[in-house]
Amino acid sequence: MTDNSRTAFADRIDPVRAWSTRRTYRVADFRPDELVAAKAGRRISVVLPARNEETTVGLIVEALRTELVIGVPLIDELVVVDSHSTDSTAAVAAGAGARVVAQGEILPALGDVPGKGEALWKSLAATDGDIVVFLDSDLREFDTDFAVGLLGPLLTEPGVVFCKGAFDRPLDDGRTVLPAGGGRVTELVARPLLATHWPALTGFIQPLGGEYAGTRAALESIPFAGAYGVDIGILIDLYEAYGLDALAQVDLGRRVHRNSPDSALSVMAMHQHLAVLERLRRHGRAAWGGGARGGDGVGGGVGDDDEPGDTLTLHRRDAETGEFVSESIRVAPGERPPMREVRAR
Repeated sequence: MTDNSRTAFADRIDPVRAWSTRRTYRVADFRPDELVAAKAGRRISVVLPARNEETTVGLIVEALRTELVIGVPLIDELVVVDSHSTDSTAAVAAGAGARVVAQGEILPALGDVPGKGEALWKSLAATDGDIVVFLDSDLREFDTDFAVGLLGPLLTEPGVVFCKGAFDRPLDDGRTVLPAGGGRVTELVARPLLATHWPALTGFIQPLGGEYAGTRAALESIPFAGAYGVDIGILIDLYEAYGLDALAQVDLGRRVHRNSPDSALSVMAMHQHLAVLERLRRHGRAAWGGGARGGDGVGGGVGDDDEPGDTLTLHRRDAETGEFVSESIRVAPGERPPMREVRAR
């Protein structure tokens, strides 16, 4: 068997490896001036969802505007969606050159709910680019190559409708910065869920990363999960709608942002579970019910008439009393319909 034959055989039995080889790119593969030529009349919107990010959002906006709006005309629209900030996020972003839109003022007749998912979903109604790039606004050591890399496959590879960023995520434990380990919810929750229910997506290095881009047509064709379930929800729904080969990832190198405490990570983890449960139901991969419950109503699976739980209980030991204190948090991020359905109303 020749080397080419061995490779073809391996790809047939390992489609994830084949996809990863074909659809994983490096940021160095793309140059801004070459991508401007590849736009072919398409408009590009960059969206930064922001809530209380006054220390970082201005630097990100300034870099993007200076290098990719003025220096090289790659970005046509630079928008910050202010998600009910209580600091000077909006003023800082506007001063740096972004168009700032308050989340609650977009589609006001449809209401407004807290969370990142709402900000991303509503941004589709507040922008007009043929391709939309989403970047988190808490990034430190930001490099405009993030936007360039994400746009590369969408502008140069026919058939690609979505590109996700891949990167190392350092972990700041308060004493030192470790080179990796910052993606705890990814490794402990998202990756096992995808391996169990959507193994074709296990080639994605950062399934929960907030840096990704897609064609407007694709993004407006799918629902958006609320809050922190939005990232995994978009990945799953686009895979179901367009297939694996329409999705790509690009190695962006290193991504530095603030790390969250365990209590916040627990809430994020529940968002992932709820988003995945909804997609298991919607795509016919699992049905509620089928688990036997004990006589005390405990155990088994989700009953035929039951909905998944929406309350997370956290426990901590009180420093003064020495006793455990419990706090219950309602976690109900919800779902928004495809934006194209909203436009059609």
